[in-house]
Amino acid sequence: MTAALERRLEAIVRSSASLMQVLETARGLALPDWLIFSGAIYQRVLNRLTGRDLDYGIKDYDLGYFDPSDTSYDAEDLVIRRVAAAFEPPLREMLEVRNQARVHLWFEGKFGEPYAPLTCTAEALNRFTSATFSVGVRLEADDRLTIVAPFGLEDLFALRLAPNPARKTNGFARTAASATARWPELTVINQPLA
Repeated sequence: MTAALERRLEAIVRSSASLMQVLETARGLALPDWLIFSGAIYQRVLNRLTGRDLDYGIKDYDLGYFDPSDTSYDAEDLVIRRVAAAFEPPLREMLEVRNQARVHLWFEGKFGEPYAPLTCTAEALNRFTSATFSVGVRLEADDRLTIVAPFGLEDLFALRLAPNPARKTNGFARTAASATARWPELTVINQPLA
């Protein structure tokens, strides 16, 4: 991942008032190993690159955290309620909070494919349907942004939609169709798995 692309991503993130509000509020909650990832990040890059409003297409903010000490639904639900209480509408309704330490407990039942336990929140990005969308950020206590993009940012900034090169998933065709309907400027690359 090049430093120049990281700087471009940071500038886009910081220019979005709603995303910065989510990051600042999430930071204040001090959840273990948290990240904001997926559409809340990559869609803003696509919007900036294609001349759309930064909030175009933003349906939710995925907030992942990692707490293996209690992987029960009840424990996750307490965190979901705590996060909701920290936000005002409309952001309150847009937060999708998931303990990444428990995703393996429900993923296969919902999506029909196996999902081994994770060891940290960032590891979830390695499993996304598209490598292009595998990007997350965290606002640190000193206002630095931590950027996690295991497959780099090159495809995202080149408007290339590529499948995950490390993990075949069932959802890439659906993901690609949805994304190109909103951003027809995207080029879909169907790379075979090695």
